[in-house]
Amino acid sequence: MSVKQPYLSGFGSEFSSEDPRRPGALPVGQNSPQRCPYGLYAEQLSGSAFTAPRTENKRSWLYRIRPSVVHQPFKKIDIAKYLTHNWDEVEPDPNQSRWLPFDIPPADQKVDFVRGLHTVCGAGDPRARHGLAIHVYLCNTSMDKSAFYSNDGDLLIVPQQGNLKITTEFGIMKICPNEIAVIQLGMRFAVEVEGPSRGYILEVFDGHFKLPDLGPIGANGLANPRDFLTPVACYQDEDVPGFKIINKYQGALFEAVQNHSPFDVVAWHGNYVPYKYDLSNFMVINSVSFDHCDPSIFTVLTCPSTKPGVAIADFVIFPPRWSVQENTFRPPYYHRNCMSEFMGLILGSYEAKEDGFLAGGASLHSMMTPHGPDSQCFDAASNATLVPQKIAVGTQAFMFESSLSMAITRWGLQTCQKRDAKYYECWQKLPKLFSDNIQV
Repeated sequence: MSVKQPYLSGFGSEFSSEDPRRPGALPVGQNSPQRCPYGLYAEQLSGSAFTAPRTENKRSWLYRIRPSVVHQPFKKIDIAKYLTHNWDEVEPDPNQSRWLPFDIPPADQKVDFVRGLHTVCGAGDPRARHGLAIHVYLCNTSMDKSAFYSNDGDLLIVPQQGNLKITTEFGIMKICPNEIAVIQLGMRFAVEVEGPSRGYILEVFDGHFKLPDLGPIGANGLANPRDFLTPVACYQDEDVPGFKIINKYQGALFEAVQNHSPFDVVAWHGNYVPYKYDLSNFMVINSVSFDHCDPSIFTVLTCPSTKPGVAIADFVIFPPRWSVQENTFRPPYYHRNCMSEFMGLILGSYEAKEDGFLAGGASLHSMMTPHGPDSQCFDAASNATLVPQKIAVGTQAFMFESSLSMAITRWGLQTCQKRDAKYYECWQKLPKLFSDNIQV
């Protein structure tokens, strides 16, 4: 009989956890006693400035067998040659972009999570702590005697194929397609896979993800805080000669060697934690009268900019839901946006482009580049009998939306050979319907 993985429930909460094998490992009443229980080391992991306002202050205290400073010097490595923050590799391209499903390495090529990182597009500079990058991971084997962390930003991981077991300093998370995980800046983790695995990663350099404000929606709805799950302490006391710590720093990878597992945290407390979320728990808000609401009502998480209401990145989903609007063109409307929109498909088929937008692929509509339903979708929706209809059943599409103008990498534009050069053709058959008659 399998044992259900334990978690702590809540978003942005003050948590505390200790491995049941070492009761009392958490110091009582203070963070850094002269001597910690069990001879542990106290180490603070800060996700914000010490002097940040209390509502923005993020930190956790870790009580570990060895402090994380016990490692050899970092040296630059080149094991993920398509991981980049060079947004000037190729000339800018404002055209609508669509990618067929990205290729997972064949079985005879052992590629783990880090080696399988490929950057598709992005903007900004992690050195200035401003911007984002969008990656895909394409792998088929588990990380072995190694851990990874980003010094550049928070990682929002969206599996599309294959289950992941993510071991972190805080404990273990298991996620599958239609779930997400967020590993925040500086948190070390390792990924185990069960076979061919593919997914998407949104990395934000500016700050941390938050739940969007609900405004007139009220106190409840969208992603509810109680549905976010944080792992519980589960330490490893292992001597592992040659264990590799891989650090993503200013867009490059560096490696340090140590002789023990970094997952040796016996207890911890704080509000700066990794977490997971099941997208099927999202409470959809939608129109029950007429017109198609803006996609912002489907926002799960947001990383805000300094401008009110403007995001460095939003994570938006389009889950199964009822469509009941009257006298309305129900699919997404034709649109030119001051935001950049990167879309991926986890499951099923997307209502606005059922044929060419496939699970494991993606699309990018850069800011002010027009986009919308293809001609087939437009014709069907314009002539459909408008009855209550459950849409997107068995489907989960998502969007990484950003206020920044993103550039496509050389890998995304050319090397991966998955960019659909004929994407524009899906709109070319849209007819001229203009008529002298007011009723058409």
